[in-house]
Amino acid sequence: MLNKAVPKNKKIYRVIDANLNRAREGLRVIEDTARFVASDEKSFIEIRAARHKLDAVTRSIYPELLKERDSRADKGRTIKEGKRTGIKALLSANFRRVEEALRVLEEYGKIVSPKAAPVFKKIRFQTYILERKLIVKD
Repeated sequence: MLNKAVPKNKKIYRVIDANLNRAREGLRVIEDTARFVASDEKSFIEIRAARHKLDAVTRSIYPELLKERDSRADKGRTIKEGKRTGIKALLSANFRRVEEALRVLEEYGKIVSPKAAPVFKKIRFQTYILERKLIVKD
């Protein structure tokens, strides 16, 4: 769904690539926690669907994202992450990671592909709902 049209500043692809990776990685941690730790099949399926939707929306420009990736020079590689004190803390950290990445994808999606931005927004709000479901447990 993201256009193959090259933006004026190709560094935008680096922003999209980093945040796409961040969102998918966080979703995978949440997915595996729902599946194996919480044994919550419904949440596991919803999270998996969201992760696959991200892939579907960005698949057409993935080769361009890879061309612009420069992991060796990325200053973010050396940033230390916080400690995790348990499953709830691990889930919270990954939900925040996903939500923030989706917000960036939504904003940059408006530049690269206005049709993709609402898809990122929808996934972000689904993530907010799943976060409450998995962490609050009413």
